[in-house]
Amino acid sequence: MLQQSPLYAYIPARDLARARQFYEGKLGFKPKAEIAGGVHYDFGGGTGAFLYPTPNAGSSQASQAFWQVADIRKEVAELKARGVVFENYDMPGRDADGIVTAGGAMAAWFKDSEGNIMAVIQSA
Repeated sequence: MLQQSPLYAYIPARDLARARQFYEGKLGFKPKAEIAGGVHYDFGGGTGAFLYPTPNAGSSQASQAFWQVADIRKEVAELKARGVVFENYDMPGRDADGIVTAGGAMAAWFKDSEGNIMAVIQSA
């Protein structure tokens, strides 16, 4: 039942204004709507995310969300040019750009302004 329904991400923010500057300024997101003190963004494939204020932002040590992209090298280069700093986790399969190849996929991680871990993924 649930697997037939769209899945949306919740992105926590300690400072909503700062987070919006990151997502809208650095990543270029366009807000769809402001709802209940937060901001909704639409993404490809009918997916979306809700950026909301909470003191718990940045407390997870795992990825909050990822974007599946067609060309990870191009995406990472464009994001770096916009000032996004990628994490360099010490993992097997990591190249000089911080992109990890494992299990037939490629991935790169960055933290948003709130300390949340995000990723871009390219499937094989």
